[in-house]
Amino acid sequence: MVGFLYTPSIWITSNSRLFNISISSRCKRGYLEDSKKYFALAVSKNIQPSNGEGLTQKDAKQRALEGVLQQIEKTYGRGSIMRLGEIESMKVETTPSGSVTLDAALGGGYPRGRLVEIFGPESSGKTTLALHAIAEVQKSGGVAAFVDAEHALDPAYGSSLGVDIQSLLVSQPDTGEMALEIVDQLVRSAAVDIVVIDSVAALVPRSEIEGDMNDQQMGAQARLMSKALRKITGSMSRSQCTVIFLNQLRQKIGVLFGSPEVTSGGMALKYYSSVRLDIRRKDTLKDNVGIRCKVKIAKNKIAPPFRVVELNILFGKGIDTYGCLLDAAEELGLVIRKGSWYSYGGNNIAQGKDACVEYMKSHSDFVSQLELQVRGKLAGMVIPREMDVDVEPVYD
Repeated sequence: MVGFLYTPSIWITSNSRLFNISISSRCKRGYLEDSKKYFALAVSKNIQPSNGEGLTQKDAKQRALEGVLQQIEKTYGRGSIMRLGEIESMKVETTPSGSVTLDAALGGGYPRGRLVEIFGPESSGKTTLALHAIAEVQKSGGVAAFVDAEHALDPAYGSSLGVDIQSLLVSQPDTGEMALEIVDQLVRSAAVDIVVIDSVAALVPRSEIEGDMNDQQMGAQARLMSKALRKITGSMSRSQCTVIFLNQLRQKIGVLFGSPEVTSGGMALKYYSSVRLDIRRKDTLKDNVGIRCKVKIAKNKIAPPFRVVELNILFGKGIDTYGCLLDAAEELGLVIRKGSWYSYGGNNIAQGKDACVEYMKSHSDFVSQLELQVRGKLAGMVIPREMDVDVEPVYD
């Protein structure tokens, strides 16, 4: 019924006669055309294997598959082809974003070894999100790099967000080619855990810088981005480095239907990104202490997309982490709000959200336990009751 590939021969029988078909030298060098031909011939003529093992067609195909896999590994090296369930690196790990609610929407955080794009209008919080991601990586002992193509990074603001500016790697390149080459080398080194590029619109091709103002550079930046991403993507997966591109919005001319907004740098970044965040400024907080932003997950390859999260960004302080944690705990039923009072474990915490946030700032143990419970519930785990902390009751 089938023919079976042995090295270096194929043994088949027909009408109780045993035949040995030698494999050509081309097949020995890795070309399997001849073996495929003989295998198909054996199947079409219903030839049964006669090697004393009584192999079925399924067994013969399995042996042939193992032979092909061995040949591929011999030619291209160990690990060039594997079964998906055996590849540990395919299990996507995540890095916290700095906001519990955003982590929940992303499916755990920013994926490691993947490309992330954060885009939106001016002063919407793009750089703040990126700096919080850097701070979270540094907290876990990782190495971070910031490619400042806009030449506008504020060290004092980064420090107030928790970024260790003494260890942060910073580059202010002159051209887009220089910036992307630096990113490629950092990713290939496998020594950097996160790289942020601010921003795509500021990656100016060398030909545009060296040319005159009247020169037309059609698609130069898009070609530059497309070539760079083809090189960087494979290196990211192997080094488990997260690369975050910040991007600006532009207006398309003559659009009558649909949104006229488009991001800079062509289409390549949209295709290569595993996660795309659309962040918009929604409102100004009371007393002008910050802004409220709406983040939409425009694309997500590791969790369901199109989720929407609202964040408070405080001027000079970054994301309101206490407020985000409180909102997530309330949504999950860990913190109960009755009227204006917030309660946890049957005990009142405070009256009003602002008072509750102030309570959290002065009770770090409570915050740590609440965050542990929130992240555990988001991951489908249950935190044992003996790990709960006591909450000081507040009476009205």
